[in-house]
Amino acid sequence: MTDVVLVEVADGVATVTLNRPEARNALSRELLRELPRALAEADADPEVAAVVLTGADPVFCAGLDLREVGSGSLDLSTSGAAGGADQAAAARRGPFLPRTKPLIGAINGAAVTGGLEVALACDFLIASERARFADTHARVGIQPGWGLTVLLPQWIGFPRARQMSTTGNFVDAPTALAWGLVNQVVAHDDLVATAQALGRDVASNDGPAVQRILATYREGAELTGADAWALEARVAAAWQRDFDPEEVARRREAITQRGRAQQS
Repeated sequence: MTDVVLVEVADGVATVTLNRPEARNALSRELLRELPRALAEADADPEVAAVVLTGADPVFCAGLDLREVGSGSLDLSTSGAAGGADQAAAARRGPFLPRTKPLIGAINGAAVTGGLEVALACDFLIASERARFADTHARVGIQPGWGLTVLLPQWIGFPRARQMSTTGNFVDAPTALAWGLVNQVVAHDDLVATAQALGRDVASNDGPAVQRILATYREGAELTGADAWALEARVAAAWQRDFDPEEVARRREAITQRGRAQQS
C-alpha cells in the first residue's frame, strides 16, 4: 500500500484515509488504484467488521485530479467515472468494488463532484462542522459516471439533487443534515472518533446478520413495491433455516443491558 492511502485497524474497525492533502485529496491515477484496493482488503479482513473512510485535512476529496484529466494522463473511461467504457469498471457501480461490510463516511471537509460520489458510495455519513458538499460536474463540463444521478436523489430527493447538480452550489453541513445527506454533524476534532465508535457498535453485533441485512438493503434498492417485500421475505425464510433460538436467548441479557446504558 502506498502512502496516498493510510489504513489503521483497531477494535474491529478499519480507518481508511485519503492522503493527498497537498492536492486536496484529488483522485489521481494512483489514488484511484489504491483506494479501491484498500477498501477491498479491509472488507475481506476477518478482523474488520466496519470501515471508516475519511480524508486528510483540510478536505475530504476534491474529486478527480483535473490536472491529470486535462493532461490526458487520467483516462476517465477506464476509471469508470465516464460511465464505465471498461466493463470491469462499470460492473462495480461506482468507484469501489462490491462490499459486504458497512462503510461509514467521515466527511472532514469539502466533498466535491467525484468526491461527493465517493461519499455517496458509503452506507451513511457523519460530517464535521467544516464539511461542505457540491456537485460541480456541470461547471467542469463532464457527466457523472459513478451513480450520482441515481444515488443523490435517493439520499435527498430529486428536487434538491437537481438543484445541486444544475447550480454547482455548495451545501454546508447544517443544510446537509436537514436534507438527510448526513446522519450527524459533530465538532471537527470529534469526527473520526465518532465514526469509529459507530464502527465499534457495528462490530459488537452478529457479523453475518449485519452483512445479510446490509445486502438486503442494497438488493432491495434495485426493486420497487411488492418485489422488495418479497425479497425480504425470502431472505428471512432462508435465514430461519439456520436460526439458533438458544443463541438469541444467550444474547438477550447483553441487549437489555446495552439498551439501559443508552438511556442513561
